[in-house]
Amino acid sequence: MKTAGMTEQEINERHAEKMANKKAARDKIIATKTIEKGLLIVHTGKGKGKSTAAMGLAIRAIGNDMKVGIVQFVKGVWETGERVVLDKFPELCTIKAMGEGFTWDTQDRQRDIDAARAAWDYAKEIMADPSYKVIILDELNIVLRYSYIPLDEVLETLSQKRKDLHVVVTGRNAKQPLIDIADLVTEMTEVKHPFRAGVKAQIGIEF
Repeated sequence: MKTAGMTEQEINERHAEKMANKKAARDKIIATKTIEKGLLIVHTGKGKGKSTAAMGLAIRAIGNDMKVGIVQFVKGVWETGERVVLDKFPELCTIKAMGEGFTWDTQDRQRDIDAARAAWDYAKEIMADPSYKVIILDELNIVLRYSYIPLDEVLETLSQKRKDLHVVVTGRNAKQPLIDIADLVTEMTEVKHPFRAGVKAQIGIEF
């Protein structure tokens, strides 16, 4: 937009006209979006923030009086800031930390498989409960990466979920078949991370 020789008022008027045209075009596009459905959402990638973004969605849902179920497949019962907040809404949010820690912590493959199976069975139970509107399957991608639960079983269950249920799956290295059936996929890309500079996990940021 050329502004040379224009008065401040003329610049403002041109800007207002341009923004009005942009709004009209956007409103026209939005008017064509009429489908309302439960979404399958995947947060993956090597960057930080996959679970954090999912917890943000949980808080948003609770703010809209939607019941949320959170199943943590890998993380144990850690005292995290988000858990402290979410535990204040027991009627709208249930959190089950079903994992035994990362597989390199337990060093026991069968124990990890058993924990993953218990978590998945619980997840299927609450996905079938019509009172839940949002289900977060935190770090399920890690479980699938190590084949602790059959991928085909997970895909079938997610494909047949209730039409009004939103499901969020987090964890790096999401399997391509899961990406294929998802409605929304976000890949977190690491550009820079303080851990590489010797900075440890910190309260309020990592937990």
